[in-house]
Amino acid sequence: MTETEGTVVELADLLRHPEDLDKISFLKSEFTRKKAAIDGQLKIGLKDQLEVTQNGMSSINDGQRTVNQIKEEMMKIDKLCAEAQNMIRDFPDINLVSQVHRNFSQVEAMKANIESFDERLKDLEQLLREDDQDMENQPNLLNIHYGLTQLRDIRDDAMDQIKRASDTSLESHLQDYFTRLDDVIDWFDDHVGTACMNLIPLVQADNQGMVVRLALVIEEEEKSDRKVKALQDAQREYKDLASRFKSMTAGPKQPRGYKEKFLKAIEFYAQPQFDKAEERFLEEPDKLANIMKWYFNDLYVVKAGMTGLMPKKWRIFKTYTDIYHKMMHDWLIKHIDNPELSPPHMLSIIDWSEQYYTKMSKLGWDQTSLQPHVLDNRESELIREYRQLIVKSVDEWMDRMFAADRKSFIARAPDSLDTDSHGYFRTKTLGDMWRMLKEQTAVAGSSNRADVAEGVFDAMFRALKARQNMWQNMIDSEAQKFKHPSPASTETGGESMQIFQDWLVAIANDQIACIDDNEDSPNQLSYLTRFHHDLSPLVSPSYLSRTATPALDALRDGFVDLGTHCITTFVSLIFTIDFRSTVSDFFVPQKWYHEYAMKRITTTFDDYVADYCKVLHRSLLDVLVEELADELLVHYLSSVRNKGAKFRRADPFTEKFKDDVLTAFEFFQNLGNKSELAGLVTVDFGAIKQKWRVVDKMVRLLEAEKASVAAVYEDFKREYWDLQIGWVESVLRARDDFDRGMLSGVKAKAGEVYVERGVETIMSKVK
Repeated sequence: MTETEGTVVELADLLRHPEDLDKISFLKSEFTRKKAAIDGQLKIGLKDQLEVTQNGMSSINDGQRTVNQIKEEMMKIDKLCAEAQNMIRDFPDINLVSQVHRNFSQVEAMKANIESFDERLKDLEQLLREDDQDMENQPNLLNIHYGLTQLRDIRDDAMDQIKRASDTSLESHLQDYFTRLDDVIDWFDDHVGTACMNLIPLVQADNQGMVVRLALVIEEEEKSDRKVKALQDAQREYKDLASRFKSMTAGPKQPRGYKEKFLKAIEFYAQPQFDKAEERFLEEPDKLANIMKWYFNDLYVVKAGMTGLMPKKWRIFKTYTDIYHKMMHDWLIKHIDNPELSPPHMLSIIDWSEQYYTKMSKLGWDQTSLQPHVLDNRESELIREYRQLIVKSVDEWMDRMFAADRKSFIARAPDSLDTDSHGYFRTKTLGDMWRMLKEQTAVAGSSNRADVAEGVFDAMFRALKARQNMWQNMIDSEAQKFKHPSPASTETGGESMQIFQDWLVAIANDQIACIDDNEDSPNQLSYLTRFHHDLSPLVSPSYLSRTATPALDALRDGFVDLGTHCITTFVSLIFTIDFRSTVSDFFVPQKWYHEYAMKRITTTFDDYVADYCKVLHRSLLDVLVEELADELLVHYLSSVRNKGAKFRRADPFTEKFKDDVLTAFEFFQNLGNKSELAGLVTVDFGAIKQKWRVVDKMVRLLEAEKASVAAVYEDFKREYWDLQIGWVESVLRARDDFDRGMLSGVKAKAGEVYVERGVETIMSKVK
């Protein structure tokens, strides 16, 4: 991906929604500020780099000149030596005697050192045992180091001579002889390591003597290592020349690395404290500043108490700061790169960056001197990740809850529903869902960033809308199993249908609970209203007006629609299952005139209302009654298509229509007067009666003279603009005097009549 493509992708992530365009000015100012800060850092860094480069080049030139001078001087010395041999007549004999004497002195010194080696080693062991009893002070540290350095040099010289000798048969014996020295060195190194690991506690305890002794040991070893390295470089570059000067090969042969071990001990001392901090941070992410107090306390101890006790060239405070800062950087980066990092932990780290640099400035360090940046300048990325973590958590919670609801809904276990304090049926996860949303709202709000909260609320709006759609699709899918059962289906039983209807009631009640504010009790607000109150102070005014309010209104409408859809499905199942044979009797002369189908239907209605009036939210009870009235009217009008439906002139169909309508009216009019429904059913009977006036229009089509049918149709059409010509044709065909001329006249009239579209009437449902 090119740099331009990467920029486009990042901009697309920042401006995902139209309302995000309002943030352009804010983003522009933020990016301008960051660019200025980065430019400033680059200028300072470039200046420092140029100074370092210039100093380095000057040092290289000075070093090259020094090397050339040394080389010239050594060549002069070599030349003088050669000339001196020619100037002195007996120089070869004198030189031979001198070498013999020198070798004899070296052998005599080596013999003395070897003979006293064991005794001197025992003395050092005794000093180490004494220091074992007083590890906080180690008074013999310098003496032990001095003695060990001498013994190490003796061993190194002896091993070097035996390797250069023509007979190396005694090398293994000599190695065994010096084995105890390695044990004592390890013992001494343990003492030094213990002191290094407790350096800060030693300073805090004001044990300056111990700190100084340790510093002297490390400094001396550092000098020795530099000498060894210089010797190795000289031997590598000027091997022939260096071999002539035996004094250059005396002393240590390999670096011992005490200074490196000392620096490593600083890390080893801090690492356990980082580990303890991590344990506490995982438990209490909001207390990171308190958890990291030790970090700044350590650096303050170094600045105030250790700087004067260490060699100035070490710049010990900067050394500690660089090591600690790198460990802090690595510790934070490890956490932010962890895919399992929770939103509270991510937020704590984001907030920590500014606090960290504020505290470090009090210690005398500005941000540019602490490299790399403690979060690698990833704050903007981390904020997006933090927002995405909350969004991911919301999506995962919603998916898990709906999966549980789906499983319970499809299984339709009798104990899978709950009841609220009013006795209404409810699902078990609705309260958990809103509680989760409230918790995630609090998490988003704790960031104190409107852009974070707005991104989270966008995800919540989408999740809630998706939940509404998934419920509706699942309800429709399960309802089809009752309406069109397969041969192997088990969904046709009465008990199974009752549980399904209980679920429909519970889901409908859930939707009302989301939007129903109790006006009599201000403390009993709906879930959606409380959600609105929670999000309002966390977002910008423009987001609230342009995005949040319309989204909340859409959700409110969606809850109403889903609750109504549940009741509509409930009622449609009654007609599909309970009235499958009853409705088919309407308008069939052999059955309609002699049986009381309408009475059986209203009696069944009465049973359903009585059964569910206590478990269905009172606002939905009126919806149920209205849906029963509408669905009954639609099925009644649509029954004109029943097989065998016929209206003969000689039959009293007008009186039968009147009887059916009065039977239905009696049920709906008296419903609110029943004692168990008193105060619960408040449906407007006048509105129901007005809808049923359409039956009179149908009767007029049936009883009109042939010549008047077209005029009756025109009157019908003008009052009910969505009257379907197909249904009118079915009505006309049900007349015993039907002929094609009658239908042609109606169709011709339909082509002539123009009516304006308006609000849908009951006839829109009659096909």
